[in-house]
Amino acid sequence: MAKETDLYAPVKAMLEGRGYTVKAEVQGCDVVARKDDAPVVIVELKLAFSLDLVLQGISRQNLTDDVYLAVQAPDTALKRKNWRARQRGYVKLCRMLGLGLMLVAPTSAKGRQTDILLDPAPYAPRQNKRRQTRLIAEFLAREGDPNTGGANRTKIITAYRQDALRCAIVLKCPDQLKVAEIRAGSGVPRAASILQKNHYGWFERTERGVYRLSPAGREGLQTYADILPSLDETAS
Repeated sequence: MAKETDLYAPVKAMLEGRGYTVKAEVQGCDVVARKDDAPVVIVELKLAFSLDLVLQGISRQNLTDDVYLAVQAPDTALKRKNWRARQRGYVKLCRMLGLGLMLVAPTSAKGRQTDILLDPAPYAPRQNKRRQTRLIAEFLAREGDPNTGGANRTKIITAYRQDALRCAIVLKCPDQLKVAEIRAGSGVPRAASILQKNHYGWFERTERGVYRLSPAGREGLQTYADILPSLDETAS
């Protein structure tokens, strides 16, 4: 079974190959490397990526800007599959924290035993204006606060779903209505698009430009009965 100490020799060899002098366990740091005209490099070793390793790396950033986290490379098919599923997230987290990331294969007989996946660098996130605009638009369009923060495995009530419910409310009593009547009764400018796309399966077209509520739509009104009064005074 591998030990954290098994990672030291490959990391040391890689850094020495880059001209560093390397020593282990200096003032609590797993690996410390120095060379002239270069910042000190600190590497923290762990067999697996973990929160403890990340916190350890952050604590070393008051000593140098060049801090790496080094973890053992997966050595079984299942571990490799799990690593591939998580690697992108691990790299992104390290980038955001200004940490470097190494993958070490101490038993590898072929090629490099230590791969640098990410070098430490200051992180300056770029805001996505398009996503920010969509965020604000959804916030402003949504009626009230119908969801509970942190909830999962529940359908989020979006502004789109609220508009679809408004259209369904209008169709609850009449047998069928024209699109213009649904738009006027619901106050939803995009009613035609909602009816045509029928994303939730709540509407049925009986003829061109005429719709009625489907059985799924009546079920939807029952499912979201608790928020209907906030969408239309006559819904209760």
